Amino acid sequence: MTVEERILDAEQKLAPMFDEIDRIALFNQEKVLNAFREERIALRHFMASTGYGYGDEGRESLGKVYAHAFGAERAIVSPSILSGTHALTVALFGVLRPGNRVLCISGVPYDTLRGVVWGKGNGSLADFGITFETVPLDDFGKIDLSAVRKALQSGSYDMVYLQRSRGYELRDSFTIEEISEACHCVRDCGFTGCIFVDNCYGEFVETREPTQVGADLIVGSLIKNPGGGLAPTGGYIAGKASYIAMCENRLTAPSVGGEVGSYAYGYQLFYQGFFLAPHVVAQALKGALLIGQCMAELGYQNYPSIDRLPPDITRAVRFDTEKQLTDFIQSVQDVSPVDSFVKLEAWDMPGYDCKVIMAAGTFNSGASIELSADAPIREPYVAYFQGGLTYEHCKLAVREILKKLLA
Repeated sequence: MTVEERILDAEQKLAPMFDEIDRIALFNQEKVLNAFREERIALRHFMASTGYGYGDEGRESLGKVYAHAFGAERAIVSPSILSGTHALTVALFGVLRPGNRVLCISGVPYDTLRGVVWGKGNGSLADFGITFETVPLDDFGKIDLSAVRKALQSGSYDMVYLQRSRGYELRDSFTIEEISEACHCVRDCGFTGCIFVDNCYGEFVETREPTQVGADLIVGSLIKNPGGGLAPTGGYIAGKASYIAMCENRLTAPSVGGEVGSYAYGYQLFYQGFFLAPHVVAQALKGALLIGQCMAELGYQNYPSIDRLPPDITRAVRFDTEKQLTDFIQSVQDVSPVDSFVKLEAWDMPGYDCKVIMAAGTFNSGASIELSADAPIREPYVAYFQGGLTYEHCKLAVREILKKLLA
């Protein structure tokens, strides 16, 4: 069977799921369109602002559009937020106070957040006397609800934290239904504090967001799903108004909160990217399914299972050796529109405890809504493939990857 025949066969098998992805994209596109219409977005909202940014309609209305689309009371959307980890840090330090306790119910959090919560002498939560405890996942990589109940009944906590994506773990990410079940479990235990969800890689994958099923705060990066491939930087925090006000005081200063914040380059790309995001996410999901189907038929273990819709835009592919892993990552770089000629090397990226190799031939540096792949250089050797602004680009990438693997 030729590479082209393999891809055509995979597409035919995936057709029902592709149709479902299109249905979800249509639902989410209407949701975003209605948010723009409800907030009466006009050309003036795209204009730049400088200095303090008092009365910046673009900044204020962008937050309202996000809140409306995500079913939240309020939202912060800011180019001053540098990454997903930064957005999470702003929200954690905004809501938490010295002596508070956090219970993370999704196992150990993503690598770059570990220094934020457990670092020593670097301004971490631990340095401020805030404890961050974890409940391990069960043997199937799912939230252990019985262990969560036991922890909540045996101790007093101020925040329950949940990471939606798998991070660098070899397991499935969590669906909205699983997040909903976890939120209801937490509330049934009498917990009245903040339920906080790291929503990175999950926006617009399903028809609901965690704020619509019980979460008080969700956080994400604009160079992932909600930026639609156009937002050049930034992050968002959305949820209950009382918590958003606390986060605004940490993002700026307690005396000014959300009243300040300018952006001298204008907001058009942020609005336009958010409008395109449901479609772009659908393209990335189809690309992730295509590579998953093709890799599975070649005998490569990959997550999530290809017989169901992915819970986020990432796909984990397991390899036997470091060379197989790095060759796969290099293959993604080779088919990038930017820096396709670059030969990749693993390096000590900030926030990680081992070397990381990353293919990111992207228009916006490091944007994982664009076609990219990365992996920690450690066993098990797992590559994380994500993004794709167009399905066609994903398909071309899969074709080239298969050619190299079959050769």
